[in-house]
Amino acid sequence: MAYAALVSLLQTLEESPQPMQHILSDLLEKVRCLLEILDDSARKNSLSIKDLEGQIRDASFQAQDIIESNVLTQLELSKSVSCGVGSCFWEIISALQDMFPAIHLCDTSMNLDKHKGLKKVIDKFASISGALSKIKDGKEEAPSARNSWGAGSSRFIASNKSALVGLDQDLLHLKEWLVGSSSNLDIISIVGMGGIGKTTLTRNLYSDPLIEDRFDTRAWVVVSQDYHLQDLFTILVISTGKDGSEVQEKSVNELADRLYKNLKGRRYLIVMDDVWDTKAWDDVKRFFPDDNNSSRVILTTRQSEVAIYANPRSPIHHMSLLSPESSWDLLRETIFGQEDCPYELEKIGQEIAENCKGLPLAIVVIGGLLSRDIKGENWEHIAQDVTLALARNEGDQLTDILTLSYNSLPHHLKACFLYMGVFPEDYEIFVSQLIKLWVAEGFIKPLTPKSLEELAEDYLSDLINRSLIEVRRRKHNGEIKTLIIHDMLRELCLKKAQDEKFLQIMNSHSHVFLQDRNNQRRVSIHSDSLLPLTVVHDPYLRSLLYCCDLHSSNRLVSFIVSFKLLKVLDALTIRFSEFPIGILELVHLRYLAFCHSSNLWLTASIRKLQNLQTLVIILRDTRMLHQDDTLYLPSSIWKMPQLRHLLFEKGFSRSSFLEDIIGEDSVVLENLQTLSDITNLNCTKEVLEIMPNLKKLGISYVHNSLTEWSSYEFNNFIYLHKLETLKCVFITRDAQAKEPLPLNLAFPLNLRKLTLSGCRISWEKMTVVGSLPNLEVLKLRDNAFAGSMWEPNEGEFTKLKYLLIESNHLEDWCANHTHFPQLRHLCLNFCTWLKAIPSDIGDIGTLETIELFECNSSVVASAMLIQEEQESLGNEGLRVRVNSYDDYFKARRNTSLRKVTT
Repeated sequence: MAYAALVSLLQTLEESPQPMQHILSDLLEKVRCLLEILDDSARKNSLSIKDLEGQIRDASFQAQDIIESNVLTQLELSKSVSCGVGSCFWEIISALQDMFPAIHLCDTSMNLDKHKGLKKVIDKFASISGALSKIKDGKEEAPSARNSWGAGSSRFIASNKSALVGLDQDLLHLKEWLVGSSSNLDIISIVGMGGIGKTTLTRNLYSDPLIEDRFDTRAWVVVSQDYHLQDLFTILVISTGKDGSEVQEKSVNELADRLYKNLKGRRYLIVMDDVWDTKAWDDVKRFFPDDNNSSRVILTTRQSEVAIYANPRSPIHHMSLLSPESSWDLLRETIFGQEDCPYELEKIGQEIAENCKGLPLAIVVIGGLLSRDIKGENWEHIAQDVTLALARNEGDQLTDILTLSYNSLPHHLKACFLYMGVFPEDYEIFVSQLIKLWVAEGFIKPLTPKSLEELAEDYLSDLINRSLIEVRRRKHNGEIKTLIIHDMLRELCLKKAQDEKFLQIMNSHSHVFLQDRNNQRRVSIHSDSLLPLTVVHDPYLRSLLYCCDLHSSNRLVSFIVSFKLLKVLDALTIRFSEFPIGILELVHLRYLAFCHSSNLWLTASIRKLQNLQTLVIILRDTRMLHQDDTLYLPSSIWKMPQLRHLLFEKGFSRSSFLEDIIGEDSVVLENLQTLSDITNLNCTKEVLEIMPNLKKLGISYVHNSLTEWSSYEFNNFIYLHKLETLKCVFITRDAQAKEPLPLNLAFPLNLRKLTLSGCRISWEKMTVVGSLPNLEVLKLRDNAFAGSMWEPNEGEFTKLKYLLIESNHLEDWCANHTHFPQLRHLCLNFCTWLKAIPSDIGDIGTLETIELFECNSSVVASAMLIQEEQESLGNEGLRVRVNSYDDYFKARRNTSLRKVTT
């Protein structure tokens, strides 16, 4: 974790007080230089730099500890006496000078005997210095690792045809692809995580009699991570030639030319198994001739990027995990072959198979273990923790295969991947929460013009494309909403995190971390039985995350605040009845999340947390929300320039918002991207200009007879030029009131998601929404628009993908496929007045689902008729779902469960 440690240290240096920044400028440049060296070493696949990473990591940790501890000391001293940079600060400079060789920060000298704790760090960096100079001078020796094509090829040749349990449809689909009518050379990519069965599937495909007869010549080569062209071309020439004499003492160029001649004019099938890099494809592709004779190349890879690069025009075959039924079939066959499983072992066997989470290699490996115990004496014990059983008995093969994926990661992704171990097993991870945590942890190296969050999204996409994490749910516009990580990959995270001193999981059933519990940078609590956590000793703890459910917080505050250097505190599972004032001592906090149980007054002293980036405060259970339960915000919160995300449950400013946010000491919150949910925001131009980079805004307006709607100046939303998501809920205290919203409502052109509730605007004014050029998601709730008829205008809603209409008096909807050309999902809830869905809606080529809940029977009938008509036209993709109460409220609960953090 040298790279992540250096990035975090870099941010600490850049965020240090101004006097320190000037003095530490040389150190800052040294850290940047080290980051460049690590980036360069990743590109060159350097081995020698890897030997130094642990030393760099430890030294960076200690440097960060020294700086942040003394910043804290200076802040504490400033409370009682006004002073500049004290003598203790000069000790910091001297210590850092010795830790980072060749840095001359100042003329201050020091006696090392006074800093015994730094001697080990100094020794480490003394050894690092020489190695770094070799790298800078380009004297580092190239890796000597050899490609494993010989072993891999032999393994393939010697192996028997594997059973394709659960992969029959994959085989059929790919076989049709191989023998398809296309005469051009086609590159077919099979993508999936390690151990998912890519090679097994391809092996069966390659050996199929139909495929053998189809092609004049075939060749199989295992590429691997450290391939050598000489080896690749040698095996390809041998496989496609008439004898082996063609490869004797041939150069790479001669072998490549020989391969081209062997393939020219022949229909061939080439399998390039286990491709890790686009360069491997670039090195060989020009020697595969395209003679319009339906030749094919199959690539297997863990990385979508490689597949897309090899053939951007061809679909990718993504491998899926096995179903529980197929998992049991594979496990049973692995253990018993063609014999039946004893009846008394079937139930526990099925449980073990399901606990392998559909990964074929894990099933085969655990099957090998179970086959030694045909009587099933230990099956119950193994079923309790399959991952542990694999780790203790047969895990080497599986671990080695999965470790290849981790080792191939560039430096900047390794910490992000290991962080997935923070969450409990089978936990559904919200992307928005994960990204905020990554940023707060300091994993993201700034790179203009993108924001840290945008860079984090790029990191996330890369991990997904490398088949290391899996998308679980998507938002209505196709964006990723939640993720999961396979148990075996999570186990890999935990093992590597232990080696890298990266993460400590505190769980009464944990088997991973049994060593001394010191030097802990991050701790994730998965069991309340361990609290209070007297086992956590390290005063330099940076992150504390609670993933266990606690109903009382009183005994925890004193424990939490003992970690003075804490940067991340995620306590959303802990309910506070009042603001935990002790947390204000944690001046380095960047991320703070907790729950409250009723009215909560946020202290004005929150401003002490000047490094705070994300603040999340929600009610413990949103279903218990009372209309008077409110989070009261102080004016000081609008004076914290580092804030990036403010997420509340009914956050309400105690005085006029305009007075709170604008004053003599007002600041421009340039970093603020999220503000949700705030009550009665007065949208004056002056207020909105304080938040120029806001991307997500959620507001609730509570209307009474003393306030005119127009006083909130909704037309000024247009000044939020970067706003992408807006949610406006209008609540009228008088249930009989029918007053509509002012007609001067206006929205910024960049808006992509809009939720409106209670506006009561005439449908005739819908053009203010329909004309938004980038709108993808529109949710209209509680008579957001009023009237009995809606007839959209031509040329509007050009990018709309999701439309929800809920609790509305709409009767006649006059629309056709031209009004919503890209609509994918239509959802109608409680539309009891609506007569029918326009029949032409079914002609929208992109439409996938129509969901209905509590609508007239005539609406349901019209939806079914639309589906029948589309099926008669050959469109099998459109589905109509009529939801029950259970379906509806389950969906709403899932949406609101973590809505504040997302």
